[in-house]
Amino acid sequence: MTTFPDPAAALLVFAVLALLATIALWPERGLVARLRRTAAVNERVRLEDGLKHLLAWELARRASSVESLAGAMGVSRGRALETVRLMKEMGLVRLGAEDIVLTDEGRSYALRIVRTHRLWERYLAERTGVGPAEWHTQAERLEHGLAPEEVERLAASMGDPLYDPHGDPIPTAAGALPPPRGVPLSSLLPETSARVVHIEDEPEEVYRSLRAAGINHGTRLRLERIDAAGLQLTVEGRLVTIEPLIARNLTVESVGDEGSEEGLERLGALEPGEEGIVVRVGGQVQGAQRRRLLDLGVVPGTVIRAELSSMSGDPMAYRIRGAVIALRRAQADDILICRRRSDEEAA
Repeated sequence: MTTFPDPAAALLVFAVLALLATIALWPERGLVARLRRTAAVNERVRLEDGLKHLLAWELARRASSVESLAGAMGVSRGRALETVRLMKEMGLVRLGAEDIVLTDEGRSYALRIVRTHRLWERYLAERTGVGPAEWHTQAERLEHGLAPEEVERLAASMGDPLYDPHGDPIPTAAGALPPPRGVPLSSLLPETSARVVHIEDEPEEVYRSLRAAGINHGTRLRLERIDAAGLQLTVEGRLVTIEPLIARNLTVESVGDEGSEEGLERLGALEPGEEGIVVRVGGQVQGAQRRRLLDLGVVPGTVIRAELSSMSGDPMAYRIRGAVIALRRAQADDILICRRRSDEEAA
């Protein structure tokens, strides 16, 4: 006896298959269309990351290659070679005898991506609560998503800054680079005060170690001496030692007598009843945290009095311009002061 499929079941299967086909093939919003867009975006990201690498090596006067490109992009040599071929087809590079050379159009494109990246880093530092360790990573993700006119609106919203929060120059809209600043830290003479004007954020491990030592873009320090142990520094009132290799990641400008650290202490050193005069807020405090301190009146010349310690000693209550606020020790240590002495102590 011949059996026939259940018409209802067959209709259900057909409906499911039709639905799946619609989901996959729907114009613009279907799965296939989305996969194609994702592939196109990934290809553009690789292209732009590759252009940034070629520009960086050009500025460093190094000869780039398919191998160096693959390493910078984190892809295979074959994939890097495909990217180079695409760049060449688009007129962004030409192939030299032993290297890959940016054309004028390729250099302009690369500078635009670098501009976008560094503007995003500046925005994240100034306008958000994102920590310094995340600026570079988030900017790497965001740099590929803005149209040129959106980049210029971002720059205008921050007053067209010339440098990012690490001190790297931000290319102008016309593709010009602001002049480099400063000298290597190791070139200073002992007993010289300086301000950090550039801190290299790669490799990440070195950047973290510098920040752990309290050294950031804008930090004031004094080179005490250089010996077998490394560079002995006074960093905003604290003595630290860094290795010569790590010191190479710092560029500084001498500040002369302006940078004297004599008598400088951290607010956290005050005991209840003692007072200090704000000299400055440490360079490591940026963005929303810095604005909050400024809003509270923590500006140079302000008198701050330690009022009351909690049972554990942290946080501490401080009186600032008539208001009492609580600051944790880590926050108080970001505020640099000169201790205010009574007339009897001064005498």
